[in-house]
Amino acid sequence: MSSATHASGPTGSLASSIRHHLGVNLNHCYQCGKCAAGCPVAVDMDFTSCRTLRLLQMEEPAMDAKVLASEGIWLCLACETCSTRCPQEVEVAKVMDYVRTEAVAKGVAHPKSKDILAFHRAFLDSIRVTGRLYEIGLVADYKLRSRHFLKDVALAPKMYVRGKLPLFPHLIKGRDSMKRIFQRTLGKRR
Repeated sequence: MSSATHASGPTGSLASSIRHHLGVNLNHCYQCGKCAAGCPVAVDMDFTSCRTLRLLQMEEPAMDAKVLASEGIWLCLACETCSTRCPQEVEVAKVMDYVRTEAVAKGVAHPKSKDILAFHRAFLDSIRVTGRLYEIGLVADYKLRSRHFLKDVALAPKMYVRGKLPLFPHLIKGRDSMKRIFQRTLGKRR
């Protein structure tokens, strides 16, 4: 990365950074609204996907700040319906993931994102350590991170009896390869 390029991209805007790091040109979006129309959570977002893209297209610091502080970027399910529906092939889901990462890096993530981040980190830790999802480990890690110690605790015995919560993780072969994938991936994001 050159000295002229920093976390926000060569010109300092998020749109520029997205162009630089993802190769996605937000100017291709002409605001047809198909992304938001197909989004299963658009009704709950403060800024829908097309509104988020429009704010980023402005390339103004105040608009970038609005996007980074929005709750909508955290509600995105990464289902990629938006990207699939886009007639201009703008990878909206990739953009949403990128702005979430930037919001965390800059310390401006929406306060309601705390639980989402706790789950995300617990999920990835489970995969990194065992090579696949280990449900009890995921739940324990999430409870520690989110501080919701007693929430839904009555569900655990029922899930255990039904065989949904094995006591011990199933460890995959080649966990070292999985760890290397995580190291390479996390190294690129820093």
